[in-house]
Amino acid sequence: MRIYEVITKKKRGEALTATEIRNVIEGFTHGEIADYHMAALLMAVYFRGMNAEETAALTMAMVESGEYVDLKPLKHTEKTITVDKHSTGGVGDKTTLAVVPIVAACGVPIAKMSGRGLGHTGGTIDKLEAIPGFNTKLSGAEFMGIVKKIGLCVAGQSANLAPADKRLYALRDVTATVDSIPLIAASIMSKKIAAGADAILLDVKTGSGAFMKSLEDARALAQIMVETGNNCGRKTAAIITDMSAPLGSAIGNSLELIEVIQLLKGERISQNLLQLCEELAANMLFLAEKGELKECRVLAKEAITSGGALQKLADMVEAQGGNRSYIESPAQFPQAKTVAEITAPHSGYITETDTEGIGIAAMILGAGRTRPEDEIDYSAGIVLNFGINDYVEKGQVLARFHTNSQPLISEASEKFLQSLTFSNSPAKPLPLIHERIGL
Repeated sequence: MRIYEVITKKKRGEALTATEIRNVIEGFTHGEIADYHMAALLMAVYFRGMNAEETAALTMAMVESGEYVDLKPLKHTEKTITVDKHSTGGVGDKTTLAVVPIVAACGVPIAKMSGRGLGHTGGTIDKLEAIPGFNTKLSGAEFMGIVKKIGLCVAGQSANLAPADKRLYALRDVTATVDSIPLIAASIMSKKIAAGADAILLDVKTGSGAFMKSLEDARALAQIMVETGNNCGRKTAAIITDMSAPLGSAIGNSLELIEVIQLLKGERISQNLLQLCEELAANMLFLAEKGELKECRVLAKEAITSGGALQKLADMVEAQGGNRSYIESPAQFPQAKTVAEITAPHSGYITETDTEGIGIAAMILGAGRTRPEDEIDYSAGIVLNFGINDYVEKGQVLARFHTNSQPLISEASEKFLQSLTFSNSPAKPLPLIHERIGL
């Protein structure tokens, strides 16, 4: 079937076959199908959608466009289950940095590929590279060797992992078809499936700091990703978690890493961050069949209190060329030249935040990038001094801005304060975990 006929078929709302989808992806990847033809098909998918079978077929076609990571050498026994985790992103979301050492400390091998931050959301790779010497650009042999040695490795995504997705995303970005749920699901799941894990836990964010602002959209995305993962032979589950407020207190690369180290040391930490990290870890352990969910929650807590998770994080840093003493003594991280206190303009309860706006304020200070090639300042960011429904007095310190460029503070402060809602009474609190799907 010619590409014109495939476009026409989808334009009419008909389902494409797996063979048609595979042929289109192969043709596009090899340059045999023009960008304008693929753009037309993407727009037809945007308006007509895809069913579960089509989404799974698109996912596998993108997986097959590149290399596949074989994690079988990591299996200690036939019963060993490798588990991966993916978050759809948010502000202050440093959960991977805490969760994967917790899970690895419980005996589950973790071979994880992560990405960089863009826009208001941070990236795990950027945070890890705040550690001097830490190497995220590993060969396949180096990557697997570290996991075999210490049970844990987090590296940047291979350029050969689902390359068709990279070409498709670039086209979606300029044709206003990024926010199509089946296309988002196939994009995420193709990389997760190509990464080789037996089971996948998805942390789908919803709220003002998430890409899926509404619970309805987050649920739809979670459901199709879980169904796609299962249809592609992976045990897949999702947790829909709240991103209507920043996660934890720190926003910014080294600042978030310091907060994770404090969490794994058992020090006083934001309760929403601790609760979510323990819950994500427990659900990954459950997918790895380490026990019932209640038992897995106990294992996750014990990995923190015993110091095992902190030890795993330090071992990983050392194995990937980083200075493990930064994990043991995080005060060594470089400090920004300027730390400015941002105070409350008036008294009241802080009942709501435009969390994306707070993320943009941190980006203005130097903590993020608007283009992939932008440089980031690892020491820049924001440390919050309030939680949702906290009552603050006029002049009370709301946050501390860390930056190496003092002129940026005024613009970032304006954006930050615009992102806060003050009220005379507290609001009804939102749950941290909205729903579980596939568990």
